[in-house]
Amino acid sequence: MSVTTAGLPEKDAPSDAPGLRSGTLGTADIAFFVVSAAAPLTVMAGVAPLALLLGGVGAPVGYLLAGLTLAVFAVGFTTMSRHVTSGGAFYAYITRGLGRPAGIGAALLALVGYNGMEIGVYGLLATTTRDTAHALFGADVPWLPVALAGLVLIGYGGYRSIDFGARVLGVLLVAETGILVLLAGGVLVRGGAHGLSLSSLAPAHVFVPGTAAVLAFAFAAFTGFESTVIYRREARDPARTVPRATYAAVGFLGLFYAFTVWIAVQAFGDDRVVQAAGKDPAGLFFTAITTYVGGWAADLMHVFIVTSVIASLLAFHNAINRYALALAEEGVLPRRLGRVHPRHRSPYLAGLAQTALGAVVVLAFWAAGADPYQQLLLWVNTPGMIGLLLLQLLAALAVFRYFRRVRHTEGRVRTVLAPALAAVLLAAAIVLVVSHIDLFTGAPRAVNVVLVVAAPAVFVLGLPLAWWLRRDRPGVYATFGTEPTE
Repeated sequence: MSVTTAGLPEKDAPSDAPGLRSGTLGTADIAFFVVSAAAPLTVMAGVAPLALLLGGVGAPVGYLLAGLTLAVFAVGFTTMSRHVTSGGAFYAYITRGLGRPAGIGAALLALVGYNGMEIGVYGLLATTTRDTAHALFGADVPWLPVALAGLVLIGYGGYRSIDFGARVLGVLLVAETGILVLLAGGVLVRGGAHGLSLSSLAPAHVFVPGTAAVLAFAFAAFTGFESTVIYRREARDPARTVPRATYAAVGFLGLFYAFTVWIAVQAFGDDRVVQAAGKDPAGLFFTAITTYVGGWAADLMHVFIVTSVIASLLAFHNAINRYALALAEEGVLPRRLGRVHPRHRSPYLAGLAQTALGAVVVLAFWAAGADPYQQLLLWVNTPGMIGLLLLQLLAALAVFRYFRRVRHTEGRVRTVLAPALAAVLLAAAIVLVVSHIDLFTGAPRAVNVVLVVAAPAVFVLGLPLAWWLRRDRPGVYATFGTEPTE
């Protein structure tokens, strides 16, 4: 965003260069990106058994409570989306509410957080593909070629147009949710192990010591839902589409997660599900669907877990590319990364850079002899998750302060009560996640300290970056996080 010869910042200067394809995405398309990023099948088959083991039959309520918390956050978040229309999403909100230094720190944190959430998942792709190949064919597949092939595949998906990505994600999301719906149908038709029960809702089963751990898992399961606003520039009627997609995503995920975990309880019975989860957590859902539907459905579930991970990778990749595009337009990242493909109208150079970064990280972990799940996934993904939770907290505070500083006609519930309550609840969520970090990583204490400190450290590093921009690049600093029309 250096000053042009006309005296205007580059992001405001007229240009014949192609831009993102506006008016392309509807509510369902944006919701597909967000829900796919959460990878509901992978979360249920891979994490929900641990939630049941720790929280017992009351675990489904933990997902409902997390969903309600994020719905409260969405009230203020979507209200502010009508006032901030730039492509910077989180960092633009935080800049307008908390100031440019905090916004620049948030921009750095968003880049690191989203990249952590995406790049670490290549380790999960390698692991799930290896497990699926072994389960179906008895084959042992090395993990590095799978991860590298995934990088190429996801890079191609991000290179293509946004509507291409939406169609792919729509198909994959139907597949992964459909297999869980099939399981639910089998359990409901046969009445579960001992008849259907609502004991999961009983306070005696909800308010137990393990509920805190369940809530930590539940909040992690929603990571990425807020990325609806990233697609504002490509949405049809964004003032209505973005809020609808946000509420649809958080509502669907909260209800679907809670319902699916409740189905798992019914499949084994209130008195045996915890024992089953402890005996074979990785196989809990496969055992259930084999019992109630058939072995062929378990084989499909193995395949759809792989496609679920692919969908999550593609969704996060697209979100990262648009963040990088916005920061290139701001002048914080190299302007070259702001180029948009003339035919596909995608931020293709940002996508190539992100794919290259992913390849470097994957190869580095492979060269170090790291495990793709225990190290690549958990050690890279965990700081990303904490970073996005921290961004949500900062955004809630920014919404509250923004509406205290400007004149507006929005109601007090949306501008005062909801963001203030969301900030309190999100702070509690971060405490829960950090206090149970060992459950996420299984790593030694020293490693966990580094993983927890990484996200806030990145945010703090953004503050001297802001100082440097204000001193050496005042044009960039002065227009950082402003609206396209300003």
